[in-house]
Amino acid sequence: MTADPHPDKGWLAHTVRAFERLAMLLLVAMTALIVIQVLGRNVFNAGLPWAEELARYCGLGVVYLTVPLLLLHDKHIKVQLLPAWLEGRPKWTLELVNDLLVLAFCLIFLTAGWQFLKRAAQFSTAALAIPNWVYYLPAAIGMVLLTLVAASRVLRLMTRSPAS
Repeated sequence: MTADPHPDKGWLAHTVRAFERLAMLLLVAMTALIVIQVLGRNVFNAGLPWAEELARYCGLGVVYLTVPLLLLHDKHIKVQLLPAWLEGRPKWTLELVNDLLVLAFCLIFLTAGWQFLKRAAQFSTAALAIPNWVYYLPAAIGMVLLTLVAASRVLRLMTRSPAS
């Protein structure tokens, strides 16, 4: 799909940008935790399972909280071979099917995640005893935002004329 001419407008764009800033902080924290872990292991000969667990948590947040921004700005990884050849209604149809598939994936992911967390929420992580619902919260937030971005793309395409 061609990028929205104004992807930074509206509450959804502002929310996605706020979580991008949080993801940047998580990236800094993850880097610091990995350095601490390497120093602990190699210099002090001490394993730091809490640092590894927090670094993984930060990594989870970095990935899931930035994906909605990529979709919002149409910067996700994609193959452009076929869309580059198409114009008009065929291109519009392909873009719509693509965005509908992304939306379907999001809904399946959220449904499966909910089923998973119904069972896993009663457990905690090994090193820091973080409740699983807290540990997987960045993934849930990111997927809800991705679903909203995908839905907005579908709505925008459906209200746009296939020839434009």
